[in-house]
Amino acid sequence: MRRFYLKNYVLLLAMMLVSGFAFAQSGSISGTVLDTKRESLPGVSVTVDGTTVGTATDMNGAFKLNSVSAGTHTITAKYIGYTTLIKTVTVTAGQTTNVEFLLTAESQSLNEVVVIGYGTQQKKELTGSITSISSKDFQKGTITSPEQLINGKLPGVQIVSGGGQPGAGSEIRIRAGASLNASNAPLIVVDNVPLNNESIPGVANPLTLINPNDIENFTVLKDANATAIYGSRASNGVILITTKKGGSGKPQINVTSQNSIATVARKVNNLSAAEVRDYVNANGTQAQKDLLGDANTDWQKEIFRNAFTTDNNVSVTGKKANTPYRLNIGYLNQDGILMRDNMNRVSGALTLSPKFLDNHLKIDLNLKGSYSRSTFANQGAIGSAIMFDPTQAVNAENKYGNYFEWTSGDVPNPNAPRNPVALIEQRDDKGRAARSFGNLQVDYTLPFLPELRANVNLGYDISRGQGTTVIPDFAAQNYATKGLRSRYMNDINNKVLEFFLAYKKDFKSINSNLDAIAGYGYYDNKRTNFAYASYQFDGTTAISNPVFPYDIPRSRLLSYYGRAIYTYAGKYILSGTVRTDGSSRFSPENRNRWGVFPSGAFTWRISEEPMLKSSNVLSDLKLRLSYGVTGQQDIGSLYSYLPNYAKSSNESQYQFGNEFYYMYAPLAYDKDIKWETTATSNIGLDFGFLNGRLAGKLDVFYKKTKDLLAVVNIPVGSNFSNQLLTNVGNMENKGVELELNGSIIKSKKLNWDMGFNFTYLQNKVTNLTLVDNPNYFQQAGSITGATGNFIQVHTAGKAPFSYYVYKQVYGTDGKPLEGVYEDLNGDGSITASDRYFYKSPAPKFLMGFSTSLNYQRWTLATVLRASLGNYMYDNVSSNLATRSNLLNPAGSINNAPVEFLNSGFTINQYNSDYFIRNASFLKMDNLSLSYNIGRYNFSANVQNVFVVSKYKGVDPEIFNGIDYTLYPRPRIYTLGVNVGF
Repeated sequence: MRRFYLKNYVLLLAMMLVSGFAFAQSGSISGTVLDTKRESLPGVSVTVDGTTVGTATDMNGAFKLNSVSAGTHTITAKYIGYTTLIKTVTVTAGQTTNVEFLLTAESQSLNEVVVIGYGTQQKKELTGSITSISSKDFQKGTITSPEQLINGKLPGVQIVSGGGQPGAGSEIRIRAGASLNASNAPLIVVDNVPLNNESIPGVANPLTLINPNDIENFTVLKDANATAIYGSRASNGVILITTKKGGSGKPQINVTSQNSIATVARKVNNLSAAEVRDYVNANGTQAQKDLLGDANTDWQKEIFRNAFTTDNNVSVTGKKANTPYRLNIGYLNQDGILMRDNMNRVSGALTLSPKFLDNHLKIDLNLKGSYSRSTFANQGAIGSAIMFDPTQAVNAENKYGNYFEWTSGDVPNPNAPRNPVALIEQRDDKGRAARSFGNLQVDYTLPFLPELRANVNLGYDISRGQGTTVIPDFAAQNYATKGLRSRYMNDINNKVLEFFLAYKKDFKSINSNLDAIAGYGYYDNKRTNFAYASYQFDGTTAISNPVFPYDIPRSRLLSYYGRAIYTYAGKYILSGTVRTDGSSRFSPENRNRWGVFPSGAFTWRISEEPMLKSSNVLSDLKLRLSYGVTGQQDIGSLYSYLPNYAKSSNESQYQFGNEFYYMYAPLAYDKDIKWETTATSNIGLDFGFLNGRLAGKLDVFYKKTKDLLAVVNIPVGSNFSNQLLTNVGNMENKGVELELNGSIIKSKKLNWDMGFNFTYLQNKVTNLTLVDNPNYFQQAGSITGATGNFIQVHTAGKAPFSYYVYKQVYGTDGKPLEGVYEDLNGDGSITASDRYFYKSPAPKFLMGFSTSLNYQRWTLATVLRASLGNYMYDNVSSNLATRSNLLNPAGSINNAPVEFLNSGFTINQYNSDYFIRNASFLKMDNLSLSYNIGRYNFSANVQNVFVVSKYKGVDPEIFNGIDYTLYPRPRIYTLGVNVGF
């Protein structure tokens, strides 16, 4: 570790020496910034593009930029409420260059260009519900996966990480999703390349193979008018990611380094060793008392640690001839707080944007690649650490690698937990993943018809994930199979071909504008799953053999799409979109293979009406109305419309000679399975005051999904399994979104910006059966502790994943009465019919708050998030907080959460509503402080600062609403430096 720190310091010293040399080869730029009345503008941001050199104007509108390298540079002046102005200046070494800016008062935000599907629009002309966020507003700190950059920043967007594992995946929901059994993940498009949602083996989360440092902007498309251009993949919204592009002038080098320490923010509150001893001595048999040890072991402390992360990037941007370019190399090494957990990633990105033929021909080349190596800690140790007897020592002299283990006779006790430290140390689980994606986009404007452009986009997304798992034969965790040697490998190969014509023309004679596109798309997705035998530790004795060495699932999508946006008088805007998709996931023998997805919208820029146009207070007021239909073709299986067979259980084998062979049974299938379709209505109001100093938007939406995939029962004796996945369900989502952004203070020395977003969500299932059956429900949410036990259901009239529980009865002392529940149906006995639907894990309200306070060179910023109305099932307590767990009749002493002292349950009461807990929370995600001194920017950051919640578990934010062995999200302390020269 010390050698690593020394290496970093030497690198930093070298960078400072290089930058010092550059200083000697530099000059300066000075000048003033004035408005059109030639009055000075204080507090204007003046920066040298492609560098970290920047400042703000003083009370007289004057500024000076020092240490600017000799050569030609692009200088940008930005000020809230005024147009951004860019000038090109030439700097001579040792001299000062003078420049003057004249800014025009205007609502800058309205003229920002926003990326939409297959094009761009000015924000003031948007017809759909679209939210955009740029890199300056991203979450700060140790960010390893792109979606973490925007968590809590946008209304209607919920991002919940899967835990604290390095590179852990996240559940992303836009307006709560629109499916029960198909994918609810949004479509993610990076530089016009749609990414596949499939997992990549060998890495915890495929999105971590994208370097967040390469990203410039996120645009989230939410309503059907915005998303229908993506048709069958857009029911859950679309996220467009734009990566950083080339600069101008001479090469500008930017170096960033962030180093952090992660600590365990919170652990399960268990009984101490002394409390376990006291309870066993007071309540256990003599045999159980004899099982107690003499140690005082905090098993959670044994498996968790402080973890170090370093994230470093070097980028070069500039312009050579007519070709802007950017090259970035990144290196990330992240340890997890669970022992041995580690992710190591090397990434590279190259963008070239040359122009030819008097700028009629534009080419964009985007190439991204990364390679990661991971060591996966055995996360089973987390549950074992919660459960393992704290009176036992970690080590003991035995044949299990000298780790204490509970035994039964001469073998490990199969009904007792395994030693948590041994679970980690005796399992070597390594993965490797390589991913590359990119595209070549050619855009040609016809010289004889400049209103018409032709665009071709060729893209790809390929990856290979592989890994091995090795467990020695003496390890208790695989003692019965004499250890384990296994391997896996998968290849993913996705190709994109798109072509569209774009026509844009102003009709001045009728004060109108038309912006239209028509296009074609072909998408080929192929995956190769290799299957290998698993062996005992000796590497020669097979434990299992695959039926086939590999399989190659493949799907194709063929699309035709078009959009027209007509603007009259700059204030009345009509938009229409239609896309038709043909998917190989559906039968070619009927019309279900093709789906048509239309949308329409109308926008009225009220602020452009004569009575408001001259207002000095109101800068924007816009009404948006939209309706459209989108689809969902990611239904899980690629061949659901074809007959399928499944291998039978061990009992169903056929003897042929001396050999026994498994039989295959037919599965129920629906040859007419089709798209899930979602119709969305949206009403939006955009508003702005004081030239954009205060701006926001309000959206009200209603989504109805039909032909929802659901499992229905079919008659027994049909020669198939008795359940069928088919299109039968309906679901509706409705909600309200509010976004506010304000520049509270704007002065020479002090600037204060603030942002707030609010989301209200309500969703429910409206139908799940082919015939009227109000009592039907579909099981969901399996829990730990009992085979086949579930705690959530889908049923008509209730929110998806509603908890299905008994109503607990309490004694006069306020404690729950064990096994005593209310007889809700009044039949005199407690049966499954007395279970009722109670709460759900989905929040009713989501809120995000961001603020940034800048004083001269100092900037203090924070991000907070709140979730209200979400409930959690405490599976840790329902499974472990019982006498029967602590005094395990199977021959071990176990630990229990302190909840055991409150409930006092003897045996498990899994289905009691006692374990449904209010998990509303307020979190401070981020607190950062930075100091800018020209080309250097230093920063300090804390992530996961605090959590305020009634929930007493490790974390109140678990996406599926079932809390059991969550990998704790760490608290992270980060120091960073950014150097430009």
